[in-house]
Amino acid sequence: MRGSDERTGSLFSDVGIEDRLRPDHPLRVVRALTDETLASMERELAALYAGIGRPSIAPQMLLRAMLLQALYSVRSERQLMERMAFDLLFRWFVGLGADELVWDASTFSKNRERLLEGDVAARFLAALMARPKVKRLLSSEHFSVDGTMIEAWSSMKSLRPRSEVGQPPDGSDQEPPASPPASPPASPPSGGRNAEADFRGERRSNATHASTTDPEARLYRKGAGMEAKLAFLGHALMENRSGLVVDACLTRADGHAERLAALVTIEKRADRPRAVTLGADRGYDTADFVNELRSMNVRPHVAQRRVGSAIDRRATRHPGYGASQRVRKRIEEAFGWMKTVGGMRRPMRRGTERVGWSFTFAAAAYNLVRLPRLLAEPASR
Repeated sequence: MRGSDERTGSLFSDVGIEDRLRPDHPLRVVRALTDETLASMERELAALYAGIGRPSIAPQMLLRAMLLQALYSVRSERQLMERMAFDLLFRWFVGLGADELVWDASTFSKNRERLLEGDVAARFLAALMARPKVKRLLSSEHFSVDGTMIEAWSSMKSLRPRSEVGQPPDGSDQEPPASPPASPPASPPSGGRNAEADFRGERRSNATHASTTDPEARLYRKGAGMEAKLAFLGHALMENRSGLVVDACLTRADGHAERLAALVTIEKRADRPRAVTLGADRGYDTADFVNELRSMNVRPHVAQRRVGSAIDRRATRHPGYGASQRVRKRIEEAFGWMKTVGGMRRPMRRGTERVGWSFTFAAAAYNLVRLPRLLAEPASR
């Protein structure tokens, strides 16, 4: 017997939004951890707002909504608001009732700017890792570090000679000239707004060219023989027990940026009586980096170069060296999730601070994805 196609016409229900969510849904654990973390940041979030004026969107709701945007790969704020208008799961996670109006996309973006201007993402990641139930999962002695290229939200067509955009040569501390910069060459009459450009025979480098849409982005290539792209470098520090990201930052694309960022992130965790270990790939195998680690009481578990390696038997003779080399590759799982799901392959933001905020926040979202399963495992960990 087939069912009836008649509509009931009822607009209201006595069943709450949370009651509709299955008991073992992973977002329940994610929401609980997020609420605990945001509760510990109450004073820091309140300091971002003035005591007078019209009340705006609560920063806790903003952060929960941005978490959903990363967890569910929502491309834009406008699409996020449209999804929240009909998705009860999204409403429950953010804290909106079933009959409450969803914010306008422009209103959400304007309120989000206040969070982007503060160091909220790094504090959220640190507060999340400081939760007692999370802290017991972390290793305090064994870490791994790596970097990844983050493409800038700028086209290669935006590259112009620095003299045309009013910038001094790269590496110079001179002030830009007082005269107005020359306008870029006019686009061909045909081809529309995004006209074709031919760069054949033109030599471009970071020393002579800069992007007009994102001056902080730099030309960078992953390896020899690969094309150069406008990009930044994202850096992550992972603890080796559970594979969670405990620190993240973003810098300008530079040949020394990965090693400098590794020293900064591991330094505050090396101030302890016992030495800590740091695993890394062979790109970190330089004499100055290895010596700097040893001066900070950090054992360099760095992959050896085939020729001229700075890693000797002092590191490789220990069984822990091989273990660090096996575990350190798990950091690529974090980078893969952040790029394919978290929207960090080419984030729609410009500037080191804004892209770095998104990168750190995506690292916290990655940890929240993995924590429900880690917390459900036996306590014998």
